[in-house]
Amino acid sequence: MNGAVRARLGPARWHFQHGPIDLVIGAEGDADAVRAALEAAWSRFQTVLPELVSELSCLREPVGDRCALRGPIARRMWQACAHFSPAFITPMAAVAGSVAQEIVGCFARDGVHRAWVNNGGDIALHLAPGERVTLAVCADPRRLPDAQADRLVIEADSAVRGVATSGWRGRSFSLGIADAVTVLAGEAALADAAATLIANQVDGDDPAIERRPACEIKDDSDLGRLPVTVRVGPLPLTLIEAALARGARFAQALVQRDLIVQAMLSLQGRSRIVVS
Repeated sequence: MNGAVRARLGPARWHFQHGPIDLVIGAEGDADAVRAALEAAWSRFQTVLPELVSELSCLREPVGDRCALRGPIARRMWQACAHFSPAFITPMAAVAGSVAQEIVGCFARDGVHRAWVNNGGDIALHLAPGERVTLAVCADPRRLPDAQADRLVIEADSAVRGVATSGWRGRSFSLGIADAVTVLAGEAALADAAATLIANQVDGDDPAIERRPACEIKDDSDLGRLPVTVRVGPLPLTLIEAALARGARFAQALVQRDLIVQAMLSLQGRSRIVVS
């Protein structure tokens, strides 16, 4: 296993990378406080991958009635996913958000005005009173720079501290056909798990949809032989609307349970927004 590396990207941005974990970090505030927080984050980051690898076999198992995991990130992953039991879900559905949440915690200290940790699009936030952050949300990142991106402003007095996106076009497998589902929640781990499950619900059957068993694409996938989406061609409007409606109903149920604050669902140029 190669060691962790870091690089400065600008006056207030840094890059941490270790194996598959790839973070972009931003932080603003008093120089000494930011410097101390950054060193704490770097020290913690170097232990994250070995910690997760040591429990990887358990993390790939479906969430059950009892958490046997030991590490703080692993336990956070399990706890975030346990909200959705008995639906099929493994703690790996919350790995990116949980790691981001762990690292942003190093910046939650006096003198750091705001900080964000972006782990492949799953983002954890720290906002001191009176601060805000603006995020860009794009329904289909593969169409950038031509695609329009909506601006999302999160204030310090908002309950939102985590933002996550899932869909069949993302870096993780999806059982559904959503181009993107972006979720806002109180924690990044919970947003990550919720985005995964909502994206799975945006689904339908059509010859233009191609699926393959997850294990045929990645032999150690936690999804085993479950069919994951590998291609979605042009779909009829009726199917698009039905798939989005199904996902929106599921997202609304999560809002009503106070698990998420907002969800934005997109499929082939059509969208739904679910808010509390």
